[in-house]
Formats: sequence, structure tokens, C-alpha cells
Amino acid sequence: MKAIDIALIAICAALYAAIGRLTDFGFTFIGVAFWPAAVIPAIFAALYGPWIGGTGAAIGIFARDMLAHGNPVLSLMAGVPPNFIMFFIIGYISTRRFDTKKLTIGALISLIVLVSGLLLPTIVLPAEFAAWTQGLSTLTIVAIFVATVGSSLAAIAYVSKRWPEWRSYSIGSIIGQGVGAAILSVMLWLYTQLFFSTIFPVPLQASLIPAIFIWTFATEIPFVLLVGPPVIKACYAAFPSLRRKQPINGEQ
Repeated sequence: MKAIDIALIAICAALYAAIGRLTDFGFTFIGVAFWPAAVIPAIFAALYGPWIGGTGAAIGIFARDMLAHGNPVLSLMAGVPPNFIMFFIIGYISTRRFDTKKLTIGALISLIVLVSGLLLPTIVLPAEFAAWTQGLSTLTIVAIFVATVGSSLAAIAYVSKRWPEWRSYSIGSIIGQGVGAAILSVMLWLYTQLFFSTIFPVPLQASLIPAIFIWTFATEIPFVLLVGPPVIKACYAAFPSLRRKQPINGEQ
């Protein structure tokens, strides 16, 4: 890596850790924080490439976790790997070109996964949900998830229509978020099977993995899709050399 790459990774990590800690508002679901800060490494990945976005995210999430709960094992299992892979994928795919048909197929697959993840834990297993949601009713939980899922799908549709030149970025975000959320969900469950901590005094049941997945995906993707493109476009306008270095789908 060049010196500039190391500097960019450090800036990405610092912003991710600081803004992530300030914007989670202390709101978590089964140990996973509300996370609008996901847009920060997504922007770095699109501008400077997958290695900078992924590495900055991995270091940043570790720093944030040490500030939030101070459990390095939990962060190294369920924080660092999914963040690196998620934003590496976003950075890699965002410079590729995809047609509308592939975009539609990807959106439909995402919808099927989202609906499946929603129905299983909230309707089939309401008792397990109540144990981890401070007594919220099944109806309330369903309403919360319907709202987050609906906003996520609306954001995907809006970006595709409003900014067609960002379709590759949108696809990369959907795939990256999906893979990252899946890894996080499984690793978080695995951590609770192997270790005891004040955060998870009892092991999570495997049936909660879809719930963690849907929460992680649905509460991050709207920010990545709606905030990312305008910021990246502004960076291109201010620094045209970035556009030549990392051309976005359909732009020269």
C-alpha cells in the first residue's frame, strides 16, 4: 500500500468509529446496533476501492466496539469479518456495470430473503422474540420490521429510478449488505454458543439468526443507498481525479 492508502484507511476508520458511536443512539436489537454509519465506509469503498473501504471498516468497527462494550472477542468474531467483506464487495461491484434485468432479479431475491427472515422469527416463534425484545408484542415487532423492510425496498427502488447511473453501486450495496448481515448473524449466534458475557448471558437460539439478519440489513441499506450517491457525486465534483480513478457505472 502507498502512504496515501494508509492515510485514507485511517481517516475512514476514525470517522466510522466516531460517527458510529454517536449515531447508534444506544438502540440495539439482540445486541446489534442501529447503524446509519454504514454509509461512511461505503463511500470510501466507492471512491477509493474495496481494500480501503473494507480495511477502514474493519478497523473502525473494532475501535467502536471497544468504546461501546469493550469485548474484543465479540468484535473480532461478529464485527470485523462481516464489515470487511461487506464493504470490500461494495467497493468491488460499484465500478462494474449491470443491466436492468440483473438489477430486478437482485431486488426480487432480496425481497424473498427479507420476507422469509421476517415471517420466521416474528410469527412462528414469537416467544423467543419476546425474550430478546424487552417484552414487545409480536404485533409491535412485526410493525417495526414491516416499516424497516418497506423503507429499505423503497430506497432501493428510488435510487434505481432517480439515479440510474448508480445501479452498480446499488447492486453492490444490496449484495454486500446481504453477505455482511448473514455473516454477522451466524457469527453472533456462534459467539453466544462458545462464550459467556454480560451482553449475552445465555446462548442465542439458532432460530433468531434470521431476525438478526433482517434487522442488520434493513437498518443499514437505506442510509447506504440514499446518502451515499449524493456524497460521492459531490466528491467527484470537488475532486475530478477521483472520477477518473474510480468510474461509476455508466459515467466516464
